[in-house]
Amino acid sequence: MTERAQTGPARRTMLGAGAAVLGTAALGLAGGPAGAAGNPAASTSGRPGGHGFRLDLPVPTVIGHRGASGYRPEHTLGSYQLALDMGAHVIEQDLVPTKDGHLVCRHENDITATTDVSEHPEFASRRTTKKVDGVQLTGWFTEDFTLAELKTLRAKERIPGTRQENTLYDGRWEVPTFEEVLRWADREGRRRGKPVWLYVETKHPTYFRGLGLGLEEPLAKLLRRHHRHRAHSPLILQSFEPGSIQRLARLVSTPRVVLLSGPGERPWDFVTSGDPRTVADLVKPEGLKWMASFAQGIGPTLDLIIPKDASGRLTEPTSLVKDAHAQGLVLHPYTLRNENTFLPADFRRGTDPTAYGDAFGALRTYFDTGIDGIFSDNPDTSLLAAADFTGR
Repeated sequence: MTERAQTGPARRTMLGAGAAVLGTAALGLAGGPAGAAGNPAASTSGRPGGHGFRLDLPVPTVIGHRGASGYRPEHTLGSYQLALDMGAHVIEQDLVPTKDGHLVCRHENDITATTDVSEHPEFASRRTTKKVDGVQLTGWFTEDFTLAELKTLRAKERIPGTRQENTLYDGRWEVPTFEEVLRWADREGRRRGKPVWLYVETKHPTYFRGLGLGLEEPLAKLLRRHHRHRAHSPLILQSFEPGSIQRLARLVSTPRVVLLSGPGERPWDFVTSGDPRTVADLVKPEGLKWMASFAQGIGPTLDLIIPKDASGRLTEPTSLVKDAHAQGLVLHPYTLRNENTFLPADFRRGTDPTAYGDAFGALRTYFDTGIDGIFSDNPDTSLLAAADFTGR
């Protein structure tokens, strides 16, 4: 972004009344009332915002991406626990359903790469080819397993070629249900004397709704059961489909974030409904204003914050941070990882793609744009960089 909303350690974004407030580093997210799809009227600052309780998080917020997936197989209780022990401010879960309607934590419904399902001869016949959000995939899928069957599997490292050390933990943990994660978060919150924040994504909601396995209603039921459905609850909802966020806004008051992929891509619910808008349209002021009517933030890919050139080097920042903040939206872009293969070319060190590069330099560059937080596979690295940035 060529313009920054505000930089320096004293930056604070507050959405409790829809205004930006400068002070100590904390982030407020406001949820609209359940049953209302949008935020109430703009505050006297001219920025639209929610009304009601204010939720504070440090800025920059460090979100443990699928837990501490740089060190443990993703979406396991081991990964979540390590991220929490490292000090991550929020821990992320991705949700997909089982055949019998239970919500489980997997990045994708295709569990071929993240479990040992291929080693179970009793499930060999379940291997199939499906089209998910327009992409043809061959493997094993959660919606073809009951929860009891899924619990016979064990999680493993998704990218062993890059994270060979993580394979040490293959088979150690099972696939957790979201309810198990909620119970874990409640226990850890009581033990630590403060709530454990969760960041929960609905995966492929249109696809699953078409199978009769809608995600939003059972998710809202679980949130109400665990008292995480209110505007001040320590939980943030997210989805790449704006329609899923709108549906959730009618069910619960929990803060909500719209995820944004590449500029030329369209959310899958836009594809199925014939909405011609792309992500490039959504990041324009008009699109941001529309999302601010039912969400409190956006989760853009880092390339929407600072694009890369053909060589993979960073170019000039876009105006997205400034434009989103003008609409009262927080920005939690994704994903910062320590390995060279995932870093901008400017920050790679040496020729080994699996070796660590200058992640601190990359984080400093992204924090300088004024983002409110970041998803990180390596929460400890991002927390140190955030402390450096804020001078603490």
